[in-house]
Amino acid sequence: MIYAYTKSLAVRFRWSCFSDSTIHNKLFALQTHHPLSPSLKSISTSTNQHSFTVNYLINTCGFTPQTAISVSKKINFKTLDKPDSVLNFFKNHGFNQTQISTVIRKHPELLRYDPNKKLLPKFDFFYSTGISCTDLVHIASSCPTILTHSLKNQIIPSYNLLMSFFHSNDKFMAAFKRFPGIVGRDHNAMTFPNIEILRQHVTTRPRSFMLKPDRFNEVMEDVKKMGFNPSKFQFVKAVQALRSMSKSTWKKKMEVYEKWGLSEEETMLAFTRQPGCMRISEEKITAVLNFCVNTMGWQSSVIAHRPTLMTLGLGKRIILRCSVLEVLLSKGLIKKPISLRALLVSTESMFLHKFVTCYEEAPQLLKLYQEKLELSKSHGHDYGSKSGTYQR
Repeated sequence: MIYAYTKSLAVRFRWSCFSDSTIHNKLFALQTHHPLSPSLKSISTSTNQHSFTVNYLINTCGFTPQTAISVSKKINFKTLDKPDSVLNFFKNHGFNQTQISTVIRKHPELLRYDPNKKLLPKFDFFYSTGISCTDLVHIASSCPTILTHSLKNQIIPSYNLLMSFFHSNDKFMAAFKRFPGIVGRDHNAMTFPNIEILRQHVTTRPRSFMLKPDRFNEVMEDVKKMGFNPSKFQFVKAVQALRSMSKSTWKKKMEVYEKWGLSEEETMLAFTRQPGCMRISEEKITAVLNFCVNTMGWQSSVIAHRPTLMTLGLGKRIILRCSVLEVLLSKGLIKKPISLRALLVSTESMFLHKFVTCYEEAPQLLKLYQEKLELSKSHGHDYGSKSGTYQR
């Protein structure tokens, strides 16, 4: 009877996200040391502690059992003093439950920290640079690795080195917001040698520098050979594209374009006009060209002259707007040829003005457009399945 009561008590007792650690410890003792629980007696102390950690992660961080078990393999604790204080620290600094769960899932070792010694000084330092509480919460939840770096040995030295380059706190903050990991790199060994190579090239994309100098210089030379002008911003975009993939991946993407009828010269022309057309996956290349060629009846060579089409969302932009075009054509309200730039590349307001609201049928067209827009948002993939098919 006592064991049944104990089990019932444990089931009914709901831990809050930031409940008192003494109550947690009492419940833990009740679950693992009751003299009338033979099955629990046979479990080792380490197993009890692991189960305790799993239960804690489920009840405080909202993890599924599977996620909690996975995370618990990276951390274990006997008491709740530090975990509770860490969770309370994040809550008091404006993190919501989802953000806290994300941080702990990525870096569960933070639960072993003394927040007053290892977290608060870092937050105070970042605040001193001028970053807002809201921005810091967003950055720390998207890149919690910055919270694991040593303030004295990594973060402050990185900040000082970067300030010697940017000469402006505003520029540092802009770079930090784009790529928070910038404070966790060895800039003397990696970043600054690359900056030296790029001394004549201005860029606001700090991630471009995060590459070993030899590889970075090789990418630079390859981009020059492709005909990009180092004094133009397009040069930087091409560097970013090449550094993001291996040579074998580049070759595979070139082959995909070739399968759809583009010559090597046409593909390279598209790349020089829009380097982003080579940054997308092989899957998306296939999906977009499949729709353009097989559904819309366009020549694949159109990509060489309008490569920006490859970087647009298939479901949320291309298919959606083409469905409006099909209605206009079927009703004889518009005639070919149509400017693909106006149809697909223009802003939302410009598209609606030119292809929707200017017609008497505007209410029906707008309703169709909004319905398909909502439908596209409800789909998990923007450009269809891995086979290259698409959702209408």
